Amino acid sequence: MTTRIAHARHRRIHALAVPLAGLLTLAAGTAVAVPASAQPVSADAEAQRTLRGLTLEQKVGQLFVTWVNGKSADEVNAKNKADFGVDTPAQVVEKYHLGGVIYFNNDSRDNFDDPVQVAKLSNGLQRAAIRSGAHIPLQIATDQEGGTVTRMGSPATELPNAMAISAGRDTKAAQEAARILGHELRAVGINQDFAPDADVNSNPANPVIGVRSFSGRPDLASQFVGAQVKGFQDSGRRSETVSAAAKHFPGHGDAATDSHLELPRIDRSEASWRETDVPPFKAAIAAGIDSIMSAHIQFPSLDPSGEPATLSKPILTGKLRGELGYRGVVVTDSLSMDAVRVLHTDAEIPVLALKAGIDQLLMPVNLDLAINSVLDAIRKGELTEKRIDESVLRVLKLKLQRGILTSPFVDPAKVMSKVGVPANLATAQGIADRSVTAIRNDGGVLPLAQQPAKTLVTGWGVSTTTALASKLTAHGTQATALQTGQTPTDAQIAQAVAAAKNVDLVVVLTNNVGTYPLQGKLLQALADTGKPVVAVAAQIPYDAGYENPVKTWLATYGYITPSLEALAKVILGKVKPQGKLPVDIPAGKDVGTVKYPFGHGLTW
Repeated sequence: MTTRIAHARHRRIHALAVPLAGLLTLAAGTAVAVPASAQPVSADAEAQRTLRGLTLEQKVGQLFVTWVNGKSADEVNAKNKADFGVDTPAQVVEKYHLGGVIYFNNDSRDNFDDPVQVAKLSNGLQRAAIRSGAHIPLQIATDQEGGTVTRMGSPATELPNAMAISAGRDTKAAQEAARILGHELRAVGINQDFAPDADVNSNPANPVIGVRSFSGRPDLASQFVGAQVKGFQDSGRRSETVSAAAKHFPGHGDAATDSHLELPRIDRSEASWRETDVPPFKAAIAAGIDSIMSAHIQFPSLDPSGEPATLSKPILTGKLRGELGYRGVVVTDSLSMDAVRVLHTDAEIPVLALKAGIDQLLMPVNLDLAINSVLDAIRKGELTEKRIDESVLRVLKLKLQRGILTSPFVDPAKVMSKVGVPANLATAQGIADRSVTAIRNDGGVLPLAQQPAKTLVTGWGVSTTTALASKLTAHGTQATALQTGQTPTDAQIAQAVAAAKNVDLVVVLTNNVGTYPLQGKLLQALADTGKPVVAVAAQIPYDAGYENPVKTWLATYGYITPSLEALAKVILGKVKPQGKLPVDIPAGKDVGTVKYPFGHGLTW
């Protein structure tokens, strides 16, 4: 893009940018001068000025964030035609004057190949946004919490789950983890991260939060949430940081069902809510969080109507805005989740969300229907344009403050000097090394008296057992992998028992024993072999609370590469376990009886 064309196409950007005595970056290698004599103007004034230049359709477009199908802005993808009636991701952005897009890495919506490709995709979508009628750069978002919820994986730096980080009890490490995540995302053009998770995992049976939460205690969760907000948002120049989003308000930690599939009901008193769920959100607000994500949960003590929190004015406007004094952007959780669609149609949901106090509408099932439903509601007087303006102003102010309007583009040639660099990888490994928690060691299996010549790694996870076996081998024992899954059959158990007879040490990985109790049968059979057995809760630490004959238990709070490396080193005595439980571990399903208390953690 030449400078002359940049001037012609991006006149709008001049009006949007906070006046600077410098340069406004428009694309890799291209910049447009901003007069040095311009007087500084507040973000509020700039947002107001920009708002006045938008049509109603452009204003409404700024309130929506959707997925796009493809790995380049100009890729013709049949899914875009089915979802949006156009061919390419760029055309989706232009058609709807979108405020934002969100990237995924799953089978149905895959935007990731490698960091350089993502940077080029981001630049292409930003050009499309600036070409569109609104001429406003995009928020480009993803879910990069670390651990289980990681969209941009290797060669980017992989960070452990939140609960693993808090097991190390180092808030500076949490802040540094967020800094790394944010800087690497911004390097590829992603400027909003839907993280950190601010839920307090007070229900051990929670099927959707678990190790994504920092703790089952509000005080510890608050410390780590506040630290991560600072890491995401305050760890460099605006062009290096990302907007954080604390989720899921008013608190998803006590849910017993998965809101992706059904509408959870939280029967907690309002007093208990204030004591348990509120503190991490207060910490996020105190740290200057850019956005807060709503939860698709019923919370009768806060709103007896039965509406999910995403559609609840008493919760979003009354509690979040009124009681907690939050003034930033409120974004929905995905509107394609089943929980929010139980009580209302896809046409009703966006209108009700805006009435409740939502600013940004994330991933409606039918974007065309959702946008037109909002426009129709305004024309009929059900919503006012003034109400729309309030949310657009919040979105524009966020974009100004985060530098999205002044620095929307990235340089693909510099990406790999910022993403997955050795210093970041070393930091991630150090965090993981401090996270492994020794929960039980009654049999004295660890530390090992001598290096085992042969080790069997069995239990849950094809790639996880294979990766751990590889790491154990690299550290000096000949390890083989034999995965048996979450529901091992009698034949698989017999095969594991046979393999155990030929090794010196057995390591068995578990994942959610409470829901998949056949893993207990495997543990029993392996213990009966008489071989030294180390059981590892490879995801939620609560597995160690269920009755079984294995007397040595470790917890890793996840199974990303650094966590498995740390586990291998602890098992073979290269490092000592240092983690402390961030939650109480109950005696199996008896949640009223604590078997291993918060703060517990053995070492040797």
